[in-house]
Amino acid sequence: MIRPQHPLELLAPAKNADFGIEAIKHGADAVYIGGPAFGARYGAGNDLADIKRLCDFAHRFHARVFVAVNTILHDEELEGARQLAWQLYEAGADALIIQDMGLLELDLPPIQLHASTQTDIRNPAKARFLQDAGFSQIVLAREMSIQEVEAVARETTLALEYFVHGALCVAYSGQCYISQAHTGRSANRGECSQACRLPYTLVDEKGKVITENQHLLSMKDNNQTDNLLALVKAGVSSFKIEGRLKDLSYVKNITAHYRSLLDAIIEQHPEYRRASSGKSTLTFTPQPDKTFNRGYTDYFANDRQDDIGAFDSPAFVGELIGTVTSIGDGVFTVDAEKPFNNGDGVCFYDAHGEVVGMRINRAEGMKLFPAQLPEELTEGATLFRNRDQAFERALEKESAERRIALQAVFAETKNGFALSLTDEDGINVTVNLPKSEKIGSEIAQNPEQAIDKLKENLGKFGNTMFVALAVELELSQPWFLPVSAINALRREATEKLEAARIAQHPRAPRAAPATDPQPYPQDELTYLGNVFNSKARQFYEKHGVKLIEEAYEVGNEKGMVSLMITRHCLRYSFNLCPKEVKHLKPDPMTLMNGNEKLILKFDCKACEMHVIGKMKKGVKLNLGTIRPA
Repeated sequence: MIRPQHPLELLAPAKNADFGIEAIKHGADAVYIGGPAFGARYGAGNDLADIKRLCDFAHRFHARVFVAVNTILHDEELEGARQLAWQLYEAGADALIIQDMGLLELDLPPIQLHASTQTDIRNPAKARFLQDAGFSQIVLAREMSIQEVEAVARETTLALEYFVHGALCVAYSGQCYISQAHTGRSANRGECSQACRLPYTLVDEKGKVITENQHLLSMKDNNQTDNLLALVKAGVSSFKIEGRLKDLSYVKNITAHYRSLLDAIIEQHPEYRRASSGKSTLTFTPQPDKTFNRGYTDYFANDRQDDIGAFDSPAFVGELIGTVTSIGDGVFTVDAEKPFNNGDGVCFYDAHGEVVGMRINRAEGMKLFPAQLPEELTEGATLFRNRDQAFERALEKESAERRIALQAVFAETKNGFALSLTDEDGINVTVNLPKSEKIGSEIAQNPEQAIDKLKENLGKFGNTMFVALAVELELSQPWFLPVSAINALRREATEKLEAARIAQHPRAPRAAPATDPQPYPQDELTYLGNVFNSKARQFYEKHGVKLIEEAYEVGNEKGMVSLMITRHCLRYSFNLCPKEVKHLKPDPMTLMNGNEKLILKFDCKACEMHVIGKMKKGVKLNLGTIRPA
């Protein structure tokens, strides 16, 4: 008995359609992208024509396109969001990524629904509820350990999506309101002001300064390279790369990196398979360290650990490259093992711990001539490279191609000839070539040469998406066949097969919700439930929630509340954890940035830190209606 293989999906970000196409070329099985509105990433919207163009390209490889419609919506936006959902479905999108449960009360198209990371899924009960509500795939909280993922997998049949690379929000996603409280820019509506990347001073309950001017809420970047197989075995089926605002070299490099890792797992474990078709060939070797990162961590995948924060700087410092040995007039010398390139970007930490960068105009061996020599540079300084010009140049060019394997059979028929193409997914097309005075009426003068040439021409798929694994001939005689006729026949068959692949793309329907509304895991929802419209309220009431508080974004004064809930704990980071040091108590602490003060409270039972604050006077959410373009 042959057991079915489990598909493993590599999910890459797409700032726009062109980035999405490159992600697919470099090995992505799916991409996620923002549409014209409601996409929870300000500045990453795309019109419907581009969404359709991306879908048409992706579907040729049976890759999927997910569109983020994951802001929370106020009542005036619901109809626009409903219309947009239908427009995206008609453009070919395979799924909508949503946060606002009010959408489930609308007339949506028969398209798969994926629960955004902002729905804050951390336990089996929440995951099971979303399955019963009609979701097909859920994005698990970044903070979940592999064991916690496994517990969710045991309780559901959902496709589980897990972030494997990229920037980390320090807060549980969907549970951060600092930006809204301080600037009126809601993270739940795609306008986060990134207060977590600011420098803070940490003060204990007695006023003692623990540390000054560090980026205490800034996390290193996520990198699950070493945990992929464990995540696969735990039940993850979609491996997500963060970065809808990242540049193209990041998308290419990181997508190609995880493609190679997943392919190695699939090769060694035949119970798994790729979630899309085709094979990518690269012109470069993926190197994650070359791409923007704040240092790497696998976060909580293997439970709590030290050194997950990027406290020194939220910038990209890059790879350690050498030490400054001497400084001259507009030039300095470095002791390094790797060569430098004209155009490299390098940086160092100054005496205040700040990152200072410079561009190298000219490199002569270990002598570097920067565009401007910083005054802060000293002999003995440790130098990092945060832009490798040669690597970036390689990625600026065409750096990958993706091909679908096929077999070609050219056979003699009653009335002439037929070319059949069968691709790696078993999709088959046939085109006919009738006999005529010039086609198939004479035997070739040099039979062996004619057969070889015929095979060669039938196997020439050039710049198409196909590559021939084999070409078979079924002929009674080595007929003379004009090259022009064979080339035209092959082109016709190729176009027909490409159209057939798009037509047979397996776009799955929306999952049916449970027959009876299942109870939500809680019967009360605070502002943390992000209920921002009447339809969301209606949804939760239908599922047994009795007390529903309005979303923080409504703007009604709530006083001092948790503006951020995080698994990151500054007591733990500075060896002040009561669980580790018995005589200590989890007393509150204070974060200060200028005149800004945030109170830290510690829930040791849940192993969480709450960042407490209140809404600034005069701060309001801009409730202007966002309409699809």
